[in-house]
Amino acid sequence: MARIAAIATAIPDLDFEPDYRRWAMAQLGKTREAKLYERMAGRSGIEHRWSVLSEEDAKLDQGRGLYGGPAQPGTAQRMEIYARAAPELALKAIEKLPPLGTITHIVVASCTGFVAPGVDQIIARRLGLPDDVERVLIGFMGCYAAVTALRTARHIVRSEMDARVLVVTVELSSLHHQQDFDIEPLLAGAQFGDGAAAAIVTASGAGLELRGGISAALDDSEELITWDIVDTGFKMRLSGEVPNRIAAAIARPEVRQRITGGTPVAEIDAWAVHAGGRSILDAVESGLDLARGSLEDSREVLRSCGNMSSSTLMFVLERIMAQKPARGVALAFGPGLAMEGLHFGWKEA
Repeated sequence: MARIAAIATAIPDLDFEPDYRRWAMAQLGKTREAKLYERMAGRSGIEHRWSVLSEEDAKLDQGRGLYGGPAQPGTAQRMEIYARAAPELALKAIEKLPPLGTITHIVVASCTGFVAPGVDQIIARRLGLPDDVERVLIGFMGCYAAVTALRTARHIVRSEMDARVLVVTVELSSLHHQQDFDIEPLLAGAQFGDGAAAAIVTASGAGLELRGGISAALDDSEELITWDIVDTGFKMRLSGEVPNRIAAAIARPEVRQRITGGTPVAEIDAWAVHAGGRSILDAVESGLDLARGSLEDSREVLRSCGNMSSSTLMFVLERIMAQKPARGVALAFGPGLAMEGLHFGWKEA
């Protein structure tokens, strides 16, 4: 059966979280909303977020750099940075893996940029992979794209037992800051940072076995999370309704059955939940009646890196993999509003 043999992660060098908070507060001025933002940011559970940008380019209020000019940078300018920085950050994660061996397939998830040839082809060439390596590129699925990438790798390995799949997620969310002056988009922007992860999925050796998938889409939820391409990059809308809608959905018996597979919650050893925000983790914890501390790995990733879109779940799985849980569940939420997940568990060689 398909299993993750190894996972590695990487973040850029620049921690831009303090600068973003100062800038966001300045946009709101001395208003009631500013006080609300300060309180919510303080309770976010996020202490650090990282960016591929230089210190000067990342600043939003200094009158210079990428965001500091009189006009917002256009989508083309942001994509030029993505084309260079996304493969570099992805390779930084791949370099931390054990020897790759003979890679037969590469599956890449990236939702924060577009370039052709794609990041998948750029990575394959820089790694010197054979020119007949099979490639899959998963784009614009948002925060649950890592689940889709891992499930794709699982399907490949189940159909070709000798396959050795390199799975990569790389997200550069900091390229898409918008000069918004309302509290909702400012709070949404306060969640996201940059990060990359890489994993080897194979049919042999010890590892985290990838089991059955989980999917659910919420009715009448299309406007809760949106991700639009505009002239100034990609613009996200993240409604404040999302946590309550998630909690209500996963508490429904038929959805809970899909998530647990009929196993009592207390008998599930590990929960790898996408760290989309503190309120989302709280919603999952309450909706599934999880014991206090069940999502500690997700909360630690949120604290140290923020929400890195598709890469976030891989960071959580990296932490959980070291614990070798017998039975676990991975869940992520994204545009739709939809939930994607999978069951997993440690498998010896």
